[in-house]
Amino acid sequence: MTLAELSSLSGTPAATIKYYLREGLLSPGRRVSATRADYGEEHLHRLRLIRALIGVRRLSVGVAGRVLGTMARQPDPYRILGLPIDGGPASPDGDRERAEAPGVAGAWSLIAEMGWDVGSGTAAARSLGEILHALSELGTEIDWRTLLPYARLADRASELDIEQLDGAWGPREAAERAVLVCLLLEPALLALRRLAGEDKSVRHFQGVEGGAQSTCEEAAVRPRPEDGPGSPAAFSGASKGMDT
Repeated sequence: MTLAELSSLSGTPAATIKYYLREGLLSPGRRVSATRADYGEEHLHRLRLIRALIGVRRLSVGVAGRVLGTMARQPDPYRILGLPIDGGPASPDGDRERAEAPGVAGAWSLIAEMGWDVGSGTAAARSLGEILHALSELGTEIDWRTLLPYARLADRASELDIEQLDGAWGPREAAERAVLVCLLLEPALLALRRLAGEDKSVRHFQGVEGGAQSTCEEAAVRPRPEDGPGSPAAFSGASKGMDT
């Protein structure tokens, strides 16, 4: 197919396809003349994968390129799960500061409690430590022990991820499927959690009657019968429409 046909079938502007070609995300087509190249089904599939990473997962072009490069270099799909995608390579000093930051010890306590076998330099442990430290500084009572039930849910979710990789896949297909499970299902889980949270919030603050007709935000600020004029809920409801 021509570049114009590839653009039409994929729904991607020709200028964007040329940009992906220049950045190395998409392999060149078969050159048939000085001004024309032909593209095949593999280009269409690759372009759809790129659009999923950039358009759906909201990765930058640079990060998407690193993900695709890892997929090409790493034929073992099980090693792709947990692929770090946030940011580029940090300096050694930055890594050391993050590893020693308050809260990281709590993260490793949780990891030990769960019996997880992870690398000592994993970025996820440092990120979890930073979150725990922020929660502590904000005066919450949320520590690594509070997160254990969530960790158990995450452990079960990771088992489901592994199950998604079971199948008769070739090396390239298996690596691609691992990238999709790792990166696209993560925001899907977040969306599911928000949907479930909206449902539970409405039920908690409003009761089942009225159900999905109200949003989570509306239910959260609506005063309940037991809330007096000076209650926090009444104040939130009154101040919702105020200019700030």
